[in-house]
Amino acid sequence: MFRGKVVIVGAGAVGATTAFTLMLGGLFQEIVLIDINRDKAEGDALDIAHGVSFVKPVTVKSGDYSECKEADIVIITAGVPQKGGQTRLDLLKDNVALFKKIVKSIMEYAPSDVILMTVSNPVDILTYVTYRLSGLPKNQVIGSGTVLDTSRLKYMISRKTGVDARNCHTYIIGEHGDSEVAAWSVTNIGGMTMQEFCKYTGKCDLNDLDKMYNEVKNSAYEIIDKKGATYYAIAVAVARICECIAGDENSILTVSGIFEGEYGISGVALSVPTMVGGNGVERIFEVPFSKEEMKGLRDSATTLSDLLREIKM
Repeated sequence: MFRGKVVIVGAGAVGATTAFTLMLGGLFQEIVLIDINRDKAEGDALDIAHGVSFVKPVTVKSGDYSECKEADIVIITAGVPQKGGQTRLDLLKDNVALFKKIVKSIMEYAPSDVILMTVSNPVDILTYVTYRLSGLPKNQVIGSGTVLDTSRLKYMISRKTGVDARNCHTYIIGEHGDSEVAAWSVTNIGGMTMQEFCKYTGKCDLNDLDKMYNEVKNSAYEIIDKKGATYYAIAVAVARICECIAGDENSILTVSGIFEGEYGISGVALSVPTMVGGNGVERIFEVPFSKEEMKGLRDSATTLSDLLREIKM
C-alpha cells in the first residue's frame, strides 16, 4: 500500500534538488533527507519546507535512518567524491564500502515492500550492489540508469527536428556511461524511423545521429566542466520514476534493472525499456534491437561484469 513517504539518503546537490523537485510535484506527504552532515540535511530540509505553503500539503524534514520506517521509496544519492590520482576502480571500491553501511542501515528499519532507488554513480554497479546487499526481490531495486540519457537524446532530436521532445521516441540502453548505446533501430517520430523522417522532412541526415549520440555521451562532462556538477535534470528524472511507482503507472522508462537471463545477460544491472509501476520493475522488455545494438548492450554487460568481479561484497 502506498504510504506517501520518501527518504533521500545524501543531501548533496543531487539529493537536495531531488527533494525540492519532489516537493513541487506533490507526490508524497512526507519527504525526509538523511546525510552524514546533519547540519546540511537540516538546512536543506528547512529551506525547502519554507515553501510548502505554495504546494500540496507535505512535510519536509531531516532525520536518521529510523525514518526509513514506513517509507515507500528510499533514494540513495550519497557517494564518495573522487580524489586526485584515484582510479575508477578505487573510487568504486570506496563507494561499495559506503553502500554496505548505507544499505544495512536502511534495511534495519525499512518495510519489506520498500523500493530502493540508486542514483549514485557508477549507478549500474551500485544498483546491483544494492540488490545483493539488501536481500530484496529484484523488482524492488531500481537504478536511475539511462532515464536521463534518454531524455537528453530526446532533447537533441527535438532541437534538430523541431518536433516536441515528448513525441520523439527513442532510448539509450546499456550502461549509464561510456559504453551506452543509442537504440536508433527503434527510434521513431510520428511512426517514421529516423531515416524515414530525415528523408521526409529534410531537417536532418544520418550524420546527425552520430553527432547527437556523442553529445549525449559527453553532456555530463561538458556540464561538469562548466558548473561543477549535474543535478537539475537528474532530479526531474528521479521524480518521474517516483511518479511511475506512486501512481502505479506501468510506464516505460530505461531504469537500471537486475538482469537474470534477459537478452542472455545475467548478474548485472542494465538499462533497457522497462515497465515501471507500483511494485517497482514490473517487466524488463526484450526488444528486437539491431545486431549492432545488441552487441553494444552485451559489451556494456561485459564491462560491468568485469568491474563487479574486481570488488568484494
